[in-house]
Amino acid sequence: MLDSLVTSKTRIKLLLKFFLNQETQAYLRGLAEEFGESTNAVRVELNRLTEAGFLTTRDDGRTKLYQANPKHPLFPELHSLVKKYLGIDQLIERVLSRLGSVKLAFITGDYASGKDSGIIDLTIVGNIDRNYLNELIEKTERMIHRKIRVLVLNDEEFERLKHQFTLGNSLIVWNESEIILQQFKASA
Repeated sequence: MLDSLVTSKTRIKLLLKFFLNQETQAYLRGLAEEFGESTNAVRVELNRLTEAGFLTTRDDGRTKLYQANPKHPLFPELHSLVKKYLGIDQLIERVLSRLGSVKLAFITGDYASGKDSGIIDLTIVGNIDRNYLNELIEKTERMIHRKIRVLVLNDEEFERLKHQFTLGNSLIVWNESEIILQQFKASA
């Protein structure tokens, strides 16, 4: 879908990297190494996205860090488009909304950092029917053509382990209340 709209594979990788999780920051050489492409090819696309206002830059010593510009008027649409491309919108709609008492759900791992590795690591906090969860995940995996690994935590387990999750490396996809989100942010 996205690859028929955007013909540059490097640009698609950059859109995934920066617009899935707006906290993601990266520099040119790191991106070139991650994508397995020349720094020139990545630089050209970074310059185009920066000139269009989709990315912001800041100097970090002798390197330039790039990050999505959440103030850009098209940021919400690009964020939504990237989630649809990866199937995260269907994951939320099909799995999380039907499970019962889900207080918080977030993606960690490659997808949270904008890499399409084919495996979505999902952490769910709440009381849910695990058998039903397995059924929903199996159906959703077939639809989005990606593997979903799930960690389910109750409130006590999350409280004990939340320091291991960082907000910058997690993509929150569901939160029941702002209080839980604030607790998560406080642990980061």
